[in-house]
Amino acid sequence: VCCIMGNKKKTSNASYLDREDPDLPICVEQTVLVWIPLGFLWLFVPHHLMSLCRRTRVNTKHLTKLYLCKQFVVALLFLTAIAALAVTLGEDFGPTSSTVKNAPVYYTNPVLFAVTWILVLLCQEGVRRREGAVDSASLFLFWLLLVLCDVFTFQTLIRDALKLGEVSDIPRFCLFHISFGLELVALVLSAIADITPEARDRAKRVFLIQSQIWGSLVPFTFVFICSMVVTGYKRPLVQEDMWDLNEKDGTSYLSQRFQHHMDFELAAARVRYLNKLKKHPVISKGRSQAEASENGISNGLGKGVSRDALMMEDKGKSTEKKKKKKEKKEEDYPNSWLLSTMYKTFKWLLIESAFFKLLQDLLAFVSPQLLKLMISFTQNPNSFVWEGYVYAVLLLLVAILQSLFLQQYFQRCFVLGMKVRTALMAAVYKKALVVSNDTRKESTVGETVNLMSADAQRFNDVTNFIHLLWSCPLQIIVSIVFLWLELGPSVLAGLLVMVLMVPINGLLATQARKYQVQNMNFKDKRMKIMNELLNGVKILKLFAWEPSFQSQVESIRGEELKVMKKFAYLSSVSTFIFSCAPALVSLASFAVFVLVSPDNILTAEKAFTSISLFNILRFPLAMLPMLIASIVQTGVSKKRLEKFLGGEDLEPDVVRHDPSFDSAVSVRNGSFSWERDAEPLLKDVSLDIEPGRLVAVVGAVGSGKSSLMSALLGEMHCTEGFINIKGSLAFVPQQAWIQNATLRDNILFGSPHEEKRFQEVIQACALGPDLKLLAAGELTEIGEKGINLSGGQKQRVSLARAAYSQADIYLLDDPLSAVDSHVGKHLFDKVIGPNGVLKHKTRILVTHGVSFLPYVDEVVVLVDGKISEIGSYNSLRASKGAFSEFLDTYAKEQNNQTESDKDGCPDTEDLEIIPEREDTQPDSPLEDTVSFTLKRENSIRRSQRSSSVRVRKNSTVKKSEDANETKAGQKLIEKETMETGQVKFSVYLQYLRALGWGYTSMVFIIYFIQNVAFIGQNLWLSDWTNDAADYYNQTYPNWKRDTRVGVFGALGIAQGFLVFLGTLLLANASVSASRIIHSRLLNNILRVPMVFFDTTPIGRVVNRFAKDIFTIDEAIPQSFRSWLLCLLGVLGTLFVICLATPFFTIIILPLAVIYFFVQRFYVATSRQLRRLDSVSRSPIYSHFGETVSGLSVIRAYRHQDRFLKHNEVTIDENLKSVYPWIVSNRWLAIRLEFLGNLVVFFSALFAVISKDSLDSGLVGLAISYALNVTQTLNWLVRMSSELETNIVAVERVSEYTEIENEAKWITDCRPPEKWPDEGRLQFIDYKVRYRPGLDLVLHGITCNIASSEKIGIVGRTGAGKSSLTNCLFRIIEAAEGRILIDDVDISTIGLHDLRSRLTIIPQDPVLFSGTLRMNLDPFDKFSDEELWKALELSHLKDYVAGLQEGLQHEVAEGGENLSVGQRQLLCLARALLRKSRILILDEATAAVDLETDNLIQNTIRKEFAHCTVLTIAHRLHSIMDSSRVMVLDAGKIVEFDSPSNLLECRGYFYSMAKDAGITQEEFSSL
Repeated sequence: VCCIMGNKKKTSNASYLDREDPDLPICVEQTVLVWIPLGFLWLFVPHHLMSLCRRTRVNTKHLTKLYLCKQFVVALLFLTAIAALAVTLGEDFGPTSSTVKNAPVYYTNPVLFAVTWILVLLCQEGVRRREGAVDSASLFLFWLLLVLCDVFTFQTLIRDALKLGEVSDIPRFCLFHISFGLELVALVLSAIADITPEARDRAKRVFLIQSQIWGSLVPFTFVFICSMVVTGYKRPLVQEDMWDLNEKDGTSYLSQRFQHHMDFELAAARVRYLNKLKKHPVISKGRSQAEASENGISNGLGKGVSRDALMMEDKGKSTEKKKKKKEKKEEDYPNSWLLSTMYKTFKWLLIESAFFKLLQDLLAFVSPQLLKLMISFTQNPNSFVWEGYVYAVLLLLVAILQSLFLQQYFQRCFVLGMKVRTALMAAVYKKALVVSNDTRKESTVGETVNLMSADAQRFNDVTNFIHLLWSCPLQIIVSIVFLWLELGPSVLAGLLVMVLMVPINGLLATQARKYQVQNMNFKDKRMKIMNELLNGVKILKLFAWEPSFQSQVESIRGEELKVMKKFAYLSSVSTFIFSCAPALVSLASFAVFVLVSPDNILTAEKAFTSISLFNILRFPLAMLPMLIASIVQTGVSKKRLEKFLGGEDLEPDVVRHDPSFDSAVSVRNGSFSWERDAEPLLKDVSLDIEPGRLVAVVGAVGSGKSSLMSALLGEMHCTEGFINIKGSLAFVPQQAWIQNATLRDNILFGSPHEEKRFQEVIQACALGPDLKLLAAGELTEIGEKGINLSGGQKQRVSLARAAYSQADIYLLDDPLSAVDSHVGKHLFDKVIGPNGVLKHKTRILVTHGVSFLPYVDEVVVLVDGKISEIGSYNSLRASKGAFSEFLDTYAKEQNNQTESDKDGCPDTEDLEIIPEREDTQPDSPLEDTVSFTLKRENSIRRSQRSSSVRVRKNSTVKKSEDANETKAGQKLIEKETMETGQVKFSVYLQYLRALGWGYTSMVFIIYFIQNVAFIGQNLWLSDWTNDAADYYNQTYPNWKRDTRVGVFGALGIAQGFLVFLGTLLLANASVSASRIIHSRLLNNILRVPMVFFDTTPIGRVVNRFAKDIFTIDEAIPQSFRSWLLCLLGVLGTLFVICLATPFFTIIILPLAVIYFFVQRFYVATSRQLRRLDSVSRSPIYSHFGETVSGLSVIRAYRHQDRFLKHNEVTIDENLKSVYPWIVSNRWLAIRLEFLGNLVVFFSALFAVISKDSLDSGLVGLAISYALNVTQTLNWLVRMSSELETNIVAVERVSEYTEIENEAKWITDCRPPEKWPDEGRLQFIDYKVRYRPGLDLVLHGITCNIASSEKIGIVGRTGAGKSSLTNCLFRIIEAAEGRILIDDVDISTIGLHDLRSRLTIIPQDPVLFSGTLRMNLDPFDKFSDEELWKALELSHLKDYVAGLQEGLQHEVAEGGENLSVGQRQLLCLARALLRKSRILILDEATAAVDLETDNLIQNTIRKEFAHCTVLTIAHRLHSIMDSSRVMVLDAGKIVEFDSPSNLLECRGYFYSMAKDAGITQEEFSSL
């Protein structure tokens, strides 16, 4: 170097540093420092020139001012380089040239610079042309390096000038300072992004570009999130404040990439799996049998399942059970493909983050070395002061770089985690749309939702820290190398201790895994019951069954908590081992070091460098086991996901779509089963249906009618034969599936809106009057599962959806059964029948209504899964086969049919009058469901209490208010409430109260003492190191040595024990807190009034029981403990630093203030983002649940893509709040770490300043503590905000524990034991409204019903029939008046006393998963004989006796493995068991075929002869033999007399009877 400089004086470099004012040699400044930045730039030049070579339009962006400035500055720099060259040439060859030529460097440097500046000009042009680029990080770094390197030359020139008092080389001096100034300007310019104004406007909303606006500095400091953080501080953030995602972070992009890799990997895994099966054929056979027997028929779709199939279910179950246990160990699905898919999808993110992590890890080891130099500096009295300052600045620099790299790494990891979660959620959703019934049956809706929520979240959490898998071992190895250099072989003692920890950990981890799996199982079980409980909550209330279910849930919860407690104990053992580890390791190392030889004396340098290395070791050692544990948990999730995602899809080729066929639907010799290997349910089915025909499918319960529909939809396995369908399908399922959307959206179902067609369909489906009743008409929002529509309305909406869809073929699965008879007739005439809207389409109608059969083109008769006859109505009647028997059973039905034939079908005109008549009374009170809507309104808009929500036609309300009011009705479901602002302190207190004050204070004291022990240990160590100076050149006495080692060890072990104790106590406390909080929540939810369940989506309540309880169980105790430890740690550190360098106290205050502000700023934003996240998460799951329950409909209409799109949008909405949350975390971390780095810097600086008064031991102690403080500070804020975000769960749960309850279950005023023994009912001026401030629904009903009377209750939709039953059970409470049962006023007794003495057979038969016995008798009150008797009376005895387990037969979720008819009969059995004197039948015969209907009617006539029976009827036939009929209209009784009298007086009842085709003569014949 010096020869280039032409430096003749060979001064040794040492002389430059061995003095008070050191400097670098001129030759280094002129060569090395110039070449470093230039070399750096030249590395990147090819990359930038590439974009110049590409043929792009030069005019990609117009020239911005900024760009021109940059180019201008560089051009000036080019001129300075030329000038420098000119000066040198002038000096060497000019007229005044001397003999001594200039050194070569004065030629090379200007030339190098000139070339470089030309390259920079080209590079900046290259950046401008690059699509989407706004600046270049490499150019920014080049300018930074250049300026840094030139600083040395700058200060040398200035110092020389000051020393000499003049400038020796004026031209170069001036040129250098000009170019130095220009370089500074260029540095500033390169940090600003070059972005066009239009792009800037667009960028306001988009994340990526936001980050670009700020240019090169940004990724490192996350400035761009500032605007959001400030907004968040000023007011709570809302969803509208979120920025849009870049396309590449969006769900659809991620899910496409993931899907692409997944298809490939999964195919490979399937091949591997099949090969494995070939090797072990036994396994596969055993498995398929086991599965067939285990799953039997309990399938998600088999609504109508034949009985023989159900009997087969249990054969060979017990023998298989043992086999199955063995099989289960083997994995019976393609596995180990998920991880490789993820790696391939996200590998670049992984690699980038790994790079940053590596840099950060290596930098971590620089600090201990600097610490060592620092300590030797304080020990050496002759060292120059500037050395200390250099070390202090270096400590700061290293720390800052470390922070920057670490945050980059974290940012990438968290984004990666988010992307993984997104990809998995999208994949699960996509899979759910195509999954076959086999796979679908293995997991209930709840479990599938769990895959999407819990398991995807697990992956998210693990990916955040995945790099620790290699980084931990790396850190461990490097620290051991450095420790070896310090302490020599005695490190091995410490190492040995660590190695011993590993197997112990392994043991703990496997044990923990077992508990984890158990815990997941209990969770699934509990969530399954909760799900059912919430879905069937109305039944629980009507039957007063809440206590039974409460105890079921509580017992599962108890098991879950037992496992949790074990898990908590385990983790406290591992915590003990971990808190002991560092102490034991340093003890072992130091002890061995001093004991090995008397020469080994522990100096401050050695001790504290080792301590800070041991501190570095602590992190990987503590993280590895946690990481392993979470990887283990994720392993469980991985298996669940692989099983689901790798499951079979529906076979797309079951149904062909070959247009060359003549017939619209043709089935050839088809046999269909619900599962691969099960017996076919439908055998040898052959059907040919011509286009445009109307075909009816009839048959007894369980003959396979619904299964035939499913087969045509392609939902069943085709074992032989094929189906061909020509054209598109529309499907109306037996149980209507309604989405949580507006009524209009439910009907349009994704088709474009055409007003004319829409209105036609509305009129045809008799929805006109209903729309008038709904608050916002067609824009009324319908609750989950159509909660605010009656059964008939749901069915009509479902039919309207089909009619609007303009498909070619309509599959109608018994749509007419759920509606009143006259409405059914209307629907048949106007929609389905020969003159309906669909008359030119092909229609296949499953029906129980014999009256419609004469109008169909063809009738298909099913018997036990085979087609017994096909033909027209008349030909089948003549043939005297199964069909005519079927008809003869219903002679009377037949009778009335012929009656109306005589009329030649003119009834339709009559029907038209009805809606008009409804219109003439605009004020008619609404049907209960509608008022439900209204009372919801009231709850939502309490502000509008003053006026009723419904707007009357002749009302005097002003127009503007009118508009308001209509809108009010649109939203049915309130937005989920979200607390804003700080979490109230009371919430923390609430949790602490649940923990128990005794526990809490004990834990705090124990942790405090532990911290004191920790500080004591380190002070002892610093005292120990001073022995080195005291016993300098003397022999070190043994007693002293032993004392030192002994005390040091004892303090270490004490810490471990204290932590163990604290953690144990905390574990106990948190488990008991979990128990208290959960049982409070459950207790209250079972006691809230029905209204709450109608206005709250079930998903929201489930969310409280799943996500929030999970948080309270697992996250809160964890973050509470960490927070406590961090807080004490930080306080301890500050205490020690102040002890060592009292100066430091001055700095503490300003630092604390800054710290506090940053923390407050951040927490406001972070907390709100967390809340937005959890609120925007619910819709994802509820949409998913909705999709799964409506799968067959979605598939039939082929709307899978639309639903996928919707799912992507919902997930994106959620990501919009997750992404800023991640970035705001980094924003905070950068700022906090900077504070921590300042602490290090100041503690070093003060150590330098007060160098003479300090002993080296304390300096070492203070700085090694300070080095640790950054991390602890960061954790403290993270923990306090995490604690705050997690405590929100307590807040959300407590919100649900404070909802108003319904009346008490049991009051002091209890009715007599035998009450009601007569069954008399009296209504006295009974009025009811759904909520204060709303119109009455029943207007003063007064009537007397004598003991054992049979009353039929009829009335048009909305007359208040259902409200009447609701009042009897006090689902709604009276506004005025009373109801007396046997002279007891029902409002005075407890709800359970009342409800358990009445019996209802509800409209939709709800069953719960569990045994048949549990469904009949949840409290085990009755003996088996009584149960069998009830089953016999309800005609189920043969069926149940045929089952393997009899009464212990498992009912699937929602009773899916029984047909609808069988479920209805089970409800009848429930009623028979109760034997109460009052029976209410709520339209119970609606969803049942005639056969079952007959069975039920006969049983009721016979068994309930002595009871008072109220029947709410849809079919007038069922009440024609009542003693009296009550006709309700608009909430008043308009007629109440015997049916014959009512027919004579020709009023309301007469017109209804006429619609139903019942006449006077016929009635008398009945």
